[in-house]
Amino acid sequence: MIITVTLNPSVDRTVDLPGPLARGRVQRASDTRQDPGGKGVNISRALAASGVDTVAVVPGDGTDPLFTALDAAGVRYDSVSIGAPVRSNITVTEPDGTTTKINEPGPPLDEHTVDRIVERIVSRGAGAQWIVFAGSVPPGPAPDVYAVLAARVSGALGAAAPSFALDTSGDVLRAALAPGVTVLPDVIKPNGHELAELLGRTDGDALEADPRAAADAGRELVARGVGAVLCTLGGNGAVLVTPEGAWHAVHEPVTVRSTVGAGDSALTGYLVAAQRGEAPAERLRRAVAHGSAAAALPGTQMPTVAQTTPDAVRVTQLTSARQSAATPDVPTPNPPTPAAPRETQPRT
Repeated sequence: MIITVTLNPSVDRTVDLPGPLARGRVQRASDTRQDPGGKGVNISRALAASGVDTVAVVPGDGTDPLFTALDAAGVRYDSVSIGAPVRSNITVTEPDGTTTKINEPGPPLDEHTVDRIVERIVSRGAGAQWIVFAGSVPPGPAPDVYAVLAARVSGALGAAAPSFALDTSGDVLRAALAPGVTVLPDVIKPNGHELAELLGRTDGDALEADPRAAADAGRELVARGVGAVLCTLGGNGAVLVTPEGAWHAVHEPVTVRSTVGAGDSALTGYLVAAQRGEAPAERLRRAVAHGSAAAALPGTQMPTVAQTTPDAVRVTQLTSARQSAATPDVPTPNPPTPAAPRETQPRT
């Protein structure tokens, strides 16, 4: 089983435009849809759609439209009442795949609510293979809340504690990997810009354009004790760095409809492969296949395993455990035409 924890869930409304967005003008939508959202919620949706056992731990009142939507999607959840409505997010998509996202901050969480979330995780955690902490943090908790949650769950479950995955950004990501943190993630999933920011760099565009540079940056974090770095690079695919080596993967071109949720789907593919015991290169292959499938779907729809095409993913080993970044064993071929633009919206 895979548990997801989303501290800042949402109801996501997507508006499709028939032409480019025109600021300051009235435009008619060609289509609209509404989906349950938040990064961890998206991952549970994708897992459930593929028949993988999952539970989404989510703050919110049981009558909230978020949970009505999760019921309709067949996603199991464990809600923690907060006495306030879940936030709404708006996504505007243009025909060329350009995506504009407006995210609300979300209702605040107090310390008592965080304690109850820990209790829910611990009550289910001993039977899980993975716990995923994902998305932004609403007002209230300190930036190190994911580090605190991981430490408390690990302390309560001991040897039975699942592996931890983390998908967030900014101060929250830095706090989760800060010196002195007792439980580091088994995998993190930044994009190139988030990886650069995490390392105090300003070359996010360069990392997104150069898989080897992204792998070198990810290797710094693995050296600090992070189990693996899955760095998504938009149309340039993704890079995976582990203590065993580094790999780059890219998908054949797809027609992009929306990049929202593509990163969530990439982590989903990685987790599905990891749960099956597959090798790092195959985990990366599944991650890129899931991310590309999501980019080809409208709104925040999550692909099933059956909708992915892992055979269309080319994986190249950049380095092995015995090599340095300066002496890779396999030259990196030029990637094909980009499959999807990078995600530019803030973490949800």
